[in-house]
Amino acid sequence: MRIVFMGSPAMSVPALEALVNNGYEIAAVYTQPDRPAGRGRGMLAPPLKEAALRLGLTVVQTPGFGTPGALEELRELRPDVIIVFAFGQILPQSVLDIPPRECLNVHFSLLPRHRGASPVAAAILAGDEFTGVSIQIVRRKLDTGPVLASAAVPIFPADNTGTLTEKLAVVGADLLLEALVGWTRGEIKPRPQDETRASYFAQVKKEDGEIDWGLPTADIWRRVRAYHPWPGSYTYWRGKMLKIIEAVPAAGIKAKKGEVVKLEGGEGAMGIGTGDGALGVLKLQLAGKNVMTTAEFIRGQRDFAGSKLPS
Repeated sequence: MRIVFMGSPAMSVPALEALVNNGYEIAAVYTQPDRPAGRGRGMLAPPLKEAALRLGLTVVQTPGFGTPGALEELRELRPDVIIVFAFGQILPQSVLDIPPRECLNVHFSLLPRHRGASPVAAAILAGDEFTGVSIQIVRRKLDTGPVLASAAVPIFPADNTGTLTEKLAVVGADLLLEALVGWTRGEIKPRPQDETRASYFAQVKKEDGEIDWGLPTADIWRRVRAYHPWPGSYTYWRGKMLKIIEAVPAAGIKAKKGEVVKLEGGEGAMGIGTGDGALGVLKLQLAGKNVMTTAEFIRGQRDFAGSKLPS
């Protein structure tokens, strides 16, 4: 079986490695073009490109399949199936029509729940106890295709989008192998999605991370977890961005929204008032500084306690 694999971020790497390690023929790996990054604006390669080159695979970086010759180049690879894993481009029907075994997408949710570009953050924001991975056949309308296989993964209180994504990447790699075997043998009957249970969550934007201290504690806590590592949950103090890296609900504490208060539990225990209580802050980061525990931060910023953060 000849496979064309399409992806870009680090979470797509375990699946590619699993395919290679299990003897699948990877005709090419498609990924996004290198992009400028960092203060020096040097060119940064997608993590999948780096993995593919390390594995000795052919890499194709295309800005889109409307580029002259891009569609013909893909057809010449003669893929039996195309695997799509956070590729970052919507595939036109002309691409979907190429592989006889369809284009299969690895999606980080239990479809039809949390369709869209940010399903991991969506599950945390919704307070879901479980999320998971779905292997679906790609259709023109985003994340609506029939499902070949799915696997549930619990969401723990300490999980954020970063840690949960890492877990899902491992589960997704194993599930993809399982689905490919069943799909090629004709042992899997695609399961249509129940549109009455569908939900959609759009791409997270940078401005989504700004904290409204008037929200309930549980909502802010979920946002801190959902928006880590990007864009981060942030507020402002002394005109500088202050990111809340890790936090927990502070039970039984009442404070005015945005008010920084000391909590019981030892030196450095600090909370910030919310719409219905307080959020206990464990780690934070002031713009231009390293991530610190709250105790470390307060030792350098003694007037932080008692201050008022904007809502």
